[in-house]
Amino acid sequence: MATSSAPRSQAGYREAGDEGSGWVSFAGVMIAILGTMNVIYGIAAIDDANVFVGNAHFVFSDLKTWGWILVIVGAVQFVAAFSIWNQTTWGRWIGLGTAGINAILQLLWMPAFPFLSLALFAVDVLIIYALIAYGGRPRVA
Repeated sequence: MATSSAPRSQAGYREAGDEGSGWVSFAGVMIAILGTMNVIYGIAAIDDANVFVGNAHFVFSDLKTWGWILVIVGAVQFVAAFSIWNQTTWGRWIGLGTAGINAILQLLWMPAFPFLSLALFAVDVLIIYALIAYGGRPRVA
């Protein structure tokens, strides 16, 4: 049986600094998807599309206001996704902030889309976990 004398990193194994890189990539992809969905749903809410629950009572304000809030948060989330992929520190913080804000907004947005809001809330919690647990790790030289 022959053994390889190649370093572990060349043999297909992960280096110690790569732990959690999949979670950070997941966070970037999910923030990009959430940002896109928030912009689309925000535009639909501004336009009074018929996809929302009729006669829903929101915690405060009306459907158009929530639509504008979602459009703004979605655009910032999309920018945060690209900065997370570039591994910038400010991108991690913007990603954490927008995921936290989006989690709160999804709970307040629940009268319009109950099950979708809960699903997006769960995704926000996973993004927050990924960026807190693994987002701040320094790059291995």
